[in-house]
Amino acid sequence: MKIHEYQAKAVLAQYGVPVPRGKVAYSVDEALEAAKGLGLPVVVKAQIHAGGRGKGGGVKLAKSLDECEALAKTMLGMTLRTHQTGPEGRLVRRLLIEQGMDLQGAREMYLAILVDRGSGRPVFMASTQGGMDIEEVAAKDPKAILREEIDPAVGFRAYQARKLAFGLGLAPELAAKAAALFASLYRAFEGSDASLVEVNPFLVTRAGDVLALDAKLSFDDNALFRHPELVELRDFDEEEPLEVEASKYSLNYIKLEGGSVGCMVNGAGLAMATMDIIKLAGGSPANFLDVGGGASADQIKNAFRILLADADVRAVLINIFGGILRCDVLAEGVIAAVRDLSVKVPVVVRMKGNNEDKGRKMLQESGLNFETAEDMTAAAAKVVRAAGGAR
Repeated sequence: MKIHEYQAKAVLAQYGVPVPRGKVAYSVDEALEAAKGLGLPVVVKAQIHAGGRGKGGGVKLAKSLDECEALAKTMLGMTLRTHQTGPEGRLVRRLLIEQGMDLQGAREMYLAILVDRGSGRPVFMASTQGGMDIEEVAAKDPKAILREEIDPAVGFRAYQARKLAFGLGLAPELAAKAAALFASLYRAFEGSDASLVEVNPFLVTRAGDVLALDAKLSFDDNALFRHPELVELRDFDEEEPLEVEASKYSLNYIKLEGGSVGCMVNGAGLAMATMDIIKLAGGSPANFLDVGGGASADQIKNAFRILLADADVRAVLINIFGGILRCDVLAEGVIAAVRDLSVKVPVVVRMKGNNEDKGRKMLQESGLNFETAEDMTAAAAKVVRAAGGAR
């Protein structure tokens, strides 16, 4: 789950991370009131779940109330396009009005904490090249990124914080302040069950202050039951509507770009393999929907409805391993869905496991136009052909 910048800064502040003063605004009048309360100049920041807002015109400095009003009128309701939103962009519904900072003589750096899948541990990253896309920095100069792997059993150690601070070239008095901020940042990461904490830029002012000038937080969905206060921060307007709909039924749906084959699977590993084999057969997945291990017939029906709500889907591949989810339960749900929803697109079913013969017989005797396949290769070839061939 992602949250907005102003929400991320509020979370970080609870753990002692210094952040600029700011206030969220949903209207032009609220933006002006916030600017008056903070004092000029202020920075007007569009709030969407994407990076690159500054390059897209979503971060501007206002030196007067008139400028603040004009910027708020321009940004609220605009479609902001960045390298992370894609060409469709995101509608701006709220702004962060934040105190202007004196950047003269200041240093902008980069900080992030994330889970490294290779080591299975959190990694604290830092770079002197703040304000830039870290992917660009990594591509051009990988050595510019400092890394400290963290043992979760002992946590982020003080020597690691100092090592990063001195690695950024900070003088001893500044290094102590930075190390304290780094420690607070890790407490926020651990305490909120975050999957990512990113501060870009991390600012060291000419006066010797350190603070998180920008912030991004993403949380592990599986840990949200421990954080009802974070669940309240979820902005459904920033999420794919079909993904939101799927979550209501405990289904995992991911929309993909440019594909024509809808995929219904059970299990993330099978989902990856299914998409790979569709590509190998010359097709392209439009989405995938993971119904999980214990889906009911009703959940299968809802899953089918969500899959078909995507106008790009020309054919559906159902690839299920019948372990906890029995193949006959799957067949019951699929048959009900195709009948009730008047499904017009071709449906290819490949099922293996518990009650597969019974499930296959139910499909054959349903009187509906299903295609079945014994293995994944054959299933992929059939569904790609049904969707119109290789793309």
